[in-house]
Amino acid sequence: MDLYRLGAVSWQESQLIYHALPRLGLGGLVILRPSSPYVCIGYHQDAAQEVDLAYCRACGIPVFRREVGGGAVYLDGGQIFYQLVLDRRHPLAQGAKEDCYRRLLASVVAVYRDLGLDATYKPVNDILVDGRKISGNGAGEIADAIVLVGNLIVDFDYDTMARVLRVPDEKFRDKVHQSLRENLTTLRRELPELPDTAALEDRLVQRFAEVLGTLTPQPLPEAVRREAARLAPELTSEAWLLRRGTQGEGRRVRIRSGAEVAQRAYKAPGGLIRATVEVHDGRFVAVDLSGDLFMYPAERLDDLAAALVGTPCASAEETVAAFFAAHGIEAPGITPADVARVVRIAT
Repeated sequence: MDLYRLGAVSWQESQLIYHALPRLGLGGLVILRPSSPYVCIGYHQDAAQEVDLAYCRACGIPVFRREVGGGAVYLDGGQIFYQLVLDRRHPLAQGAKEDCYRRLLASVVAVYRDLGLDATYKPVNDILVDGRKISGNGAGEIADAIVLVGNLIVDFDYDTMARVLRVPDEKFRDKVHQSLRENLTTLRRELPELPDTAALEDRLVQRFAEVLGTLTPQPLPEAVRREAARLAPELTSEAWLLRRGTQGEGRRVRIRSGAEVAQRAYKAPGGLIRATVEVHDGRFVAVDLSGDLFMYPAERLDDLAAALVGTPCASAEETVAAFFAAHGIEAPGITPADVARVVRIAT
C-alpha cells in the first residue's frame, strides 16, 4: 500500500487530499498535519447550529464540512492526522463499521501504548486514556472507498475549541470548556517529555504496517493535487457549508391547532441527533435530520427524513425500523428507537 507522508500542508489540503484519492480510484495511508488552524464539521451536521460562524469569520478561522461523519472540532498543527483510504472490497473494510473501526484503530491504540499510556478503544470511534479521549476518529464512504480519518492529539487548544462552538450563553460555554479539559487529554498532558513529530509519525507507520502490510513511501501524485484543486471550489463554498439550513434550536412554534413546527436534539450512544419537523394533525409533513452521528450509506439520512414525511407520528419507530431494514442501514450506536425518540421529542 502507498504511504503519503506529507508533513505540514495547508488546511485545505489537509481535508481535500483524502476526498480526492477515492474519486481517482486511489488508496493509501496519508499522514500530515495542517499548517494553520480551522474548524471541521461532520457530514450530517448543521454548521449554523454547531459553530459560531460569525466569530470564526471575524477571527479568520475557516470552517469546512467533510464527507465523513462525526462532530465539530477545532484542528491545528497540534494534531497529527492519519487518513486511510481503502477500496470497499479490501478485506479490512468488510463487516460492520464498528468492527472496521476496532481493527484499524488497534494500530493507533498500539502507538499510545508504545508511549507508555494505557490506551483503550471505546466504540464507536474514540481512543481513551484513563477515561479521557486522546484521539478522535471518523469514517465514511467516498466513491468506491472506505475512508478512516483520525488524529494523534499531541496538544489541544481548549480555549479556542470552546469559543468556536455555538452555545446559548457564556455560562454554557464555561461548562463546555470545563468538560473539554476534564474529558479530552493530550500527549503533552500525559507524558513527561514529548517525542518529536517525526518519531510519532514513525510509530504510526510501523503500527499501521502491521495491519495493512508493507507501506511504500510515495510522493503525492500530481493527479491528486489537481483533483483536490478541482474539488476546492465546491467543498469550501458557502452553499456546501450551510447545506443543512439555519433553523433555530430547541423551539416549538404553534401555527394553528394541530399544526406545529419544532426542533429538538437527543443524545444517543452513537451521537447527537437533531430533528426539525413540521406536524399537521398527527402526521409529519416535513422532516429534517442532522447531527453528530455516523450513517452508512451517508446520503441515506436525507432519504430517511423523506420516508417519515406523510407517516403518523405515533408509528415513527416502525417507519424508521422498516427503512433501516429495507436499505441495509448501519448507524453504530443509533437505533430506530433513538431516531423515533428525537422526532417525537420535536412533536
